[in-house]
Amino acid sequence: MADSKKSASAAHVRRGDDCVMVIFGATGDLTKRLLMPAIYNLAKAKLLPEKFALIGFSNIEESSDSYRDEITSELSQYATAKVVDPKIWDRVAKNIQYTSGDFKDPAAFIHLKEMLAEIDKQIGTPGNYLFYLATSPVFFGEIVKQLANAGLTTEPEHRWRRVIIEKPFGRDLESAKALNREIGTHLEESQIFRIDHYLGKETVQNLMVFRFGNGIFEPIWNRRYVEFVQVTAAETVGVELRGGYYDTAGALRDMVPNHMLTLLSMTAMEPPTSFDSEAVRDEKAKVMHAIRPPKKEDVARDAVRGQYGAGTVAGKPRAAYRSEPNVDPKSNTETYAAVRLFIDNWRWADVPFYLRTGKSMAKRVTEIAIQFRRPPFLMFRDTSVESMVPNLLVIHIEPDQGISLRFSAKIPGPVVSLGNVDMNFKYSEYFHATAATGYETLLWDCMLGDTTLFQRADMVDAGWRAIEPVLDVWGEQKAADFPNYVAGSWGPAAADELLHRDGHAWRKIE
Repeated sequence: MADSKKSASAAHVRRGDDCVMVIFGATGDLTKRLLMPAIYNLAKAKLLPEKFALIGFSNIEESSDSYRDEITSELSQYATAKVVDPKIWDRVAKNIQYTSGDFKDPAAFIHLKEMLAEIDKQIGTPGNYLFYLATSPVFFGEIVKQLANAGLTTEPEHRWRRVIIEKPFGRDLESAKALNREIGTHLEESQIFRIDHYLGKETVQNLMVFRFGNGIFEPIWNRRYVEFVQVTAAETVGVELRGGYYDTAGALRDMVPNHMLTLLSMTAMEPPTSFDSEAVRDEKAKVMHAIRPPKKEDVARDAVRGQYGAGTVAGKPRAAYRSEPNVDPKSNTETYAAVRLFIDNWRWADVPFYLRTGKSMAKRVTEIAIQFRRPPFLMFRDTSVESMVPNLLVIHIEPDQGISLRFSAKIPGPVVSLGNVDMNFKYSEYFHATAATGYETLLWDCMLGDTTLFQRADMVDAGWRAIEPVLDVWGEQKAADFPNYVAGSWGPAAADELLHRDGHAWRKIE
């Protein structure tokens, strides 16, 4: 990564810069389930700054003491470690404070400024501030404006002010551009960290090392050898208590322009000139801009939407989406989306990239599957071998991180007969890696100013542009067959047909 901060030698791995972190939306699920466990993991790994403080900011009134007790109790429930070391957590918790206020109230931000100055004075933090917007997207622009009006986004000499923005970044191309313009009036691009927690996964980060650090893969990573690529992000959960938000968003908006296209860009990017953050982001951006948006008249052929009906997931009954709380009983919102995309560049011309994502699916899994072209059958014509099975490389992202490779081998015996062999590498088994939330690396990168794993404004715009025709057509035309897949299945039958027309099929995930 940038500045060689992640050297193999532990002596060269440095802590984050001394700073104060402010979490807007500090009483929400994201904070207690992911951010606090990630902060604890950083402290345990000795990557958290030596001088570090945290301020929780929300609209719920409570004291710093009660907030501290609350998140300490929740940490034991959501921590990735089996046991929370009280000595480690106490060192973090003693510098946690809380303030309540309205995100539109200038006085609340003046008070926040005073709290930050007092913390700098008390514990010696140098005026570096990291603002995390773990709120509803409707507040993103307003919070940035209020921070700027309070003088909290201006960077004094040798001091930094950074803002982390959670997804979704806009709900379409127009709103994303508007949000970029709005926050761009108060922040430099280098201060904006548009976060995608998928990029905190070790396997995703390892994609660049896997491709560019091994001499055997990159030469075949192109249209001459690759037949197609599949990216799957399936969830077993339904919408749970997020029906109000989800019914205005849907699977396509929620997952594809950010998570899934980010995975696509990491898979398809050209080798960067270095691991410098801008060099890497330049190559990812080129891929995003090279994605060919489907024409409106082709959306019915190149995209499939679905909505789950009642079924059984993991042995438990699941109500239909339209029966979920805060969901319109006649909802036209998709809980499943699949698209076929092409990248118009020299490396990937005519290679289809199939993306699918859905809720209430048969299994929770996120993976990238690269299928290579079949070898010629000529030499096996007069043997018992009836067909050749293509090689398949799978990057497993969730829940088990690892890499597997399928290839053919001769079955022992006098007859020439082929069998499929799977070579499997799992991070947990080989490196004995400890469980993580996926946010540890991203928070650490923010504290170091490394933007490698974060989206630039042009990448956000390109992601929305790639799927805009699909959003437009689905918004104009109601789905006549909803619900069209059973909860606990792999989605609607039309998604299978999307690939069958090309002579392909979705990978069977056991």
